Amino acid sequence: MSTDSPARPVADVPLEGRPPLWLGGSSITARTVAAVARTPGPTDLHLDRGALARVERAARLGADLSTRRAVYGRTTGVGANRDELAPEQGEHGLRLLRSHSGGAGDRLAPELVRAALLIRLNQLLAGRSGVSPALVRALADAFAADALPVVHRLGAIGTGDLAPLAQIALALAGEGAWDTVPPAHRPVPVDAGDALAFVSSNAVTLAEAALAAGTLDVVLASSHAVAALSYLALDGSPEAYADPVHRARPHPGQMRCAQRMRHLLGMERTPPKGRRIQDPFGLRAFPQVNGPAIDALDMLHGVLDVEVNAGAENPMIAVAEDDAYHHAHFHTAYVAGALDHVRACVHGVAELSAARLGDLVEPEQTGLRAFLADGPPGSSGVMILEYMSHDALAALRQAALPVTLGSAVVSRGLEDHASFSTQAARATAEVATAYTRVLACELVAAVRALRLRRREGWQVAADGPMPVEEALARAEEVLDPRTEDRPLTDDVDVAVELLRDPTWAQV
Repeated sequence: MSTDSPARPVADVPLEGRPPLWLGGSSITARTVAAVARTPGPTDLHLDRGALARVERAARLGADLSTRRAVYGRTTGVGANRDELAPEQGEHGLRLLRSHSGGAGDRLAPELVRAALLIRLNQLLAGRSGVSPALVRALADAFAADALPVVHRLGAIGTGDLAPLAQIALALAGEGAWDTVPPAHRPVPVDAGDALAFVSSNAVTLAEAALAAGTLDVVLASSHAVAALSYLALDGSPEAYADPVHRARPHPGQMRCAQRMRHLLGMERTPPKGRRIQDPFGLRAFPQVNGPAIDALDMLHGVLDVEVNAGAENPMIAVAEDDAYHHAHFHTAYVAGALDHVRACVHGVAELSAARLGDLVEPEQTGLRAFLADGPPGSSGVMILEYMSHDALAALRQAALPVTLGSAVVSRGLEDHASFSTQAARATAEVATAYTRVLACELVAAVRALRLRRREGWQVAADGPMPVEEALARAEEVLDPRTEDRPLTDDVDVAVELLRDPTWAQV
């Protein structure tokens, strides 16, 4: 939000629920989107007055330009109908929304719809769409009241979320369905300049990407604590995390990962050697594999932060130039590429987690019984965790396949390339879920191994306090302490919830 333009409160809504939020079309982040979307309830929403003035000026210019020249989607049809002039009067805008609102498949989750409303509202406040101020205010009122339209999943291929956004616009216009209707909602008239201007966005795709990135923020942070617990259970070698090692090849994410491991394990100085001259890759290569995932996630956030503040509508109504520009900002190759990169990197990190789980059930690595068993001979212990981990890893591997290797030719050949960022965002959400499950299996095994070793009189050999012990204490509070053979379903579910808690690994 600009600092010289007071904010306009949107509506009288209760102040409980989400905290106050200011929007101006230029300064929201993907992390803010994820945090807001995951907190249901009304919002004390304030819109930048300067942004509202931009919306007003762009709407006036768009209407004026439509009387002077052909403007795609306003005076013409869309897609291959671009050369067909639309009637000057009538319901051209509504017809366009009705024809494009044929979304199918599952209904989107409330947090995803909430995030999409927030992103689309912020984008419109950039003032380059030419959409009517009344439609912007109606969208703001719906978001502030936490009133969510019914939106279905299918209907986009990374060149504009046409079907989902048309369903949202039709709800605002009084023809679509709502989960909950905004208080005192009155349908908004939709003119010829509103329809394409509203749906010319990838807000739903960006919403799913922002939510997936938010999940990965937390789980990748948790992965350091899990790896540190496995390090303790396996008597790891500290040399692999030593500062001189990583200064010799200083990739940013790798440096951050190694520093985080040193902090968690209390390695202000390089402590005594571990049990082995070199550890298995699951421990030894953790910074080199986790680092690229950290860097890829940072890059994804950078891309998303640009997109959620972008005035990317086609055509762009440019007030300063007194003109409209036809372009290809609807194409989201940056988003698709960043999402593909993140998924590939997370897959490598997940493979290391499964490898460390394999080390934790190996007596030669832990000094404990095979599979961390604690019962009569032949007890299976945590044997099933490896099967659960590799099942989730297989699902992750499939979801990690790149979508950017595919394309599509639609609209009678006119639209002859697609980014499939929509599918990349869905796949990234699946990867985040699967990786959490893989990591949860490792966490359950690491905590059990540490309990068993402590029972045998094991003590940590460290050169100072270890913050990871606080994470261990919290894990031991919630994980079942019983070590006899029993179902481990609840243990893994509890571990998943712990990994999703952003406070767990902040030690």
